[in-house]
Amino acid sequence: MKIVIVSDIHGNFDALRALPESFDELWVLGDLVNYGPQPAEVVEQVKSGAAVVIQGNHDHAVANDDDSRWSARYRQLSECCRKRTVETISHDQKQYLGDLPLRVDVERHGTRFHLTHATPSDPHYGKCADENWPRELSDVDADILLVGHSHVPFLGRFGSKTVLNPGSIGQPRNGSTAAHYAVWEDGELSLRSFAYPVETTIARLQAMALPSEIEAELSMILRTGAVK
Repeated sequence: MKIVIVSDIHGNFDALRALPESFDELWVLGDLVNYGPQPAEVVEQVKSGAAVVIQGNHDHAVANDDDSRWSARYRQLSECCRKRTVETISHDQKQYLGDLPLRVDVERHGTRFHLTHATPSDPHYGKCADENWPRELSDVDADILLVGHSHVPFLGRFGSKTVLNPGSIGQPRNGSTAAHYAVWEDGELSLRSFAYPVETTIARLQAMALPSEIEAELSMILRTGAVK
């Protein structure tokens, strides 16, 4: 069995549809929307094609018109994009985002997975240094914890449990412009990436008529895979 795991699509439909893998199941670890130019297309693709989907903090914010926990670093960017996303998606799509679960436990071929967007203790906004994962894992009754949120790929083993973050398929922030994802196949996990037409996505951003400073920052992140 082959499962493709993606996270933090952020409205980047160009990256999502360029995914080069076939799979038995697609799992999505949240943040379908915001930042990218095609949130409606992403939501429809995920609704129709994903077997398991988790709610991310941006999905929650869009569904509930709630900016309350944005960090100072991303507040202006996120608020502007949330408002534009709400104007772009349908009522049903907004409802879909609001109904997504914070956590899911699934088992495939004897392997137990726990899925959440950020951390088990704070599913929307949690952050965890490598040395703190054992504490986060203490209440997780699973073999593998799957998380996103950081936009940085990670695969680590802590005792009998494994933590995997596939990185971001739609807005990587690890110094690479490639779209990142992960695969679980026949009991083995791997981190993978692929190139997609970044400039096409940037051209779509430019067509949105966002404030110039917002457009420039989003374009810079996509072109460099980094944030200032």
